[in-house]
Amino acid sequence: MLKEILSISGKPGLYKMIANTANAIIVESIVDGKRFPAYSNSRIISLEDISIYTENEDMPLKEVLKRIYEKENGAGILSHKESANKIQAYVEEVLPEYDKDRVYVSDMRKLIHWYNLLVEKNLLDFSEEKK
Repeated sequence: MLKEILSISGKPGLYKMIANTANAIIVESIVDGKRFPAYSNSRIISLEDISIYTENEDMPLKEVLKRIYEKENGAGILSHKESANKIQAYVEEVLPEYDKDRVYVSDMRKLIHWYNLLVEKNLLDFSEEKK
């Protein structure tokens, strides 16, 4: 599910991997559907490889997204443009064990933005795990 969804450093939003070429990958913006090559000098990371710092061991992003999804019954959440206090309070509610020293408000904003994007585009599906 999250393996083909990518974050590209310096570019807003999320991207879906479409194809591989010799020196780049072709990606498509989840927001507007535009396709372009992303080269290896860009920091490209799959959402599956991202985790959130917690007080114990790091939690995969997929688990955090699943917690939000279950809490909200698959609906969208507050905007990533809300005040820092509202964003921190929301993340504290969903992930009380997050590492307060290493997880910044900017990370929380990105988490919320990504969650809303994935829900809006119907790209979150946790049903295969229930089987």
